[in-house]
Amino acid sequence: MSSLRLIQGGRAAEGLPGLLVEGAAEIATLAGGLRRGASQDDVAIVGATEGPSAEGGQVIACWEGRVLAIGPRPELEQALEAGGYPLSRFARLDAMGGAVTPGLIDPHTHLLFAGSREAELVLRQRGAGYLEILAAGGGILSTVAATREASVDALEEHGRRWLGEMLAHGTTTIEAKSGYGLDLATELRLLDIAHRLGVAGPIDVLPTWLGAHAVPAEFRSRPEGAEAYVRHCLDEQLPGVAAQGRARFADVFCEAGVFTPDQSRRILEAAARLGLQPRLHADEIAPSGGAELAVEVGALSADHLAAPSTAGIDALANAAESDHPVVATLLPATTWFLMHDDFAPARTFIERGVPVALATDFNPGTSPTTSLPFVMTVACLELKLTPSEALAAVTINAAHALGRGDEIGSLEPGKVADLVVWRVPTHRQIPYWPAADLVRTVVKAGRVVLERAPA
Repeated sequence: MSSLRLIQGGRAAEGLPGLLVEGAAEIATLAGGLRRGASQDDVAIVGATEGPSAEGGQVIACWEGRVLAIGPRPELEQALEAGGYPLSRFARLDAMGGAVTPGLIDPHTHLLFAGSREAELVLRQRGAGYLEILAAGGGILSTVAATREASVDALEEHGRRWLGEMLAHGTTTIEAKSGYGLDLATELRLLDIAHRLGVAGPIDVLPTWLGAHAVPAEFRSRPEGAEAYVRHCLDEQLPGVAAQGRARFADVFCEAGVFTPDQSRRILEAAARLGLQPRLHADEIAPSGGAELAVEVGALSADHLAAPSTAGIDALANAAESDHPVVATLLPATTWFLMHDDFAPARTFIERGVPVALATDFNPGTSPTTSLPFVMTVACLELKLTPSEALAAVTINAAHALGRGDEIGSLEPGKVADLVVWRVPTHRQIPYWPAADLVRTVVKAGRVVLERAPA
């Protein structure tokens, strides 16, 4: 194969062998960068030329945690030996006729919290709305109360539990928001725990400060309580978060009844001055100006977008044609779990060239799921994405929504060797079997971190 090339980077130390992934029926590499428009349906498949176990089958070579090369077995093995990578230094992983994809990336989660909110399901069945429950002290505010009382050990144990669930569904990188503290001490605690969980691995955890998630109870009785809390975020929380150095991003819940576009702008601009990249909860319940604001402040992503205005869609489409596109990160499991009828206009976004990502929005009240394959299923059924578009949305586009598209999200020489071996022969079957247990093996940075016995 003429395009076969090896990345350079020296020899592996003893105890750090390479890895050869072989025997795949299909490898969806997602090579080629951010997907938008028609290209979102192209997952850059490399298939076995003569069957998954044949001599001509495609092989992925990983070395020191990075993808080294992908190519037909004979040519790749010859190139490895010629390039100074002896085959004896490679462990071998048999995909056994399964599909191989990049590790899945969840670019919007609320990983750390205490308590549970199952009672809200019945309230919603009886007609209570999201903002109505919040105004009555439920929703986010009930989780805030429980989280403030929780110990570090309890929150850390909780985080490990749910990260294990995510890994079992093929997720190798997540974004994790704070936002269930709404005071400086608890927000710092959540960010520090998220950081430490990421360091411990195997899932990479990228912390986001979401202090502007709701107006906490102690500010609601004040005159202009929302504005007073915004000042608290600007004067106390953000300087403390920046000094701690754990958060990579800043997010705001820009929505009628929560924070206005002007308040959101002030917070995100202040955060950017402190080195935190902007993200935004935008237009989840009603057109709020969130999509427009995300473009204005140069956010990496605008999330939810179940109810964007025409102007908001236009703004995202215009940004998609620039050097700084804003990824539309859609959360269809949330809309589904809230029993809402209006899902994000994913087809419109794709037709307008806006890159689309998907995320779980894992949280205790409105999307208690850790499964990106399940989110892919909902996206195919409700957003009308194709399976290929959905896969691109949880790999390369999700990586760009986190500003890490150059490192993860695709299987290309030089990128981190995060991949999943599935118990189905094509990626198109991943969303086809709702809630099925389809992951066979997860590889993180070239190391097998989860492996199930063959069915």
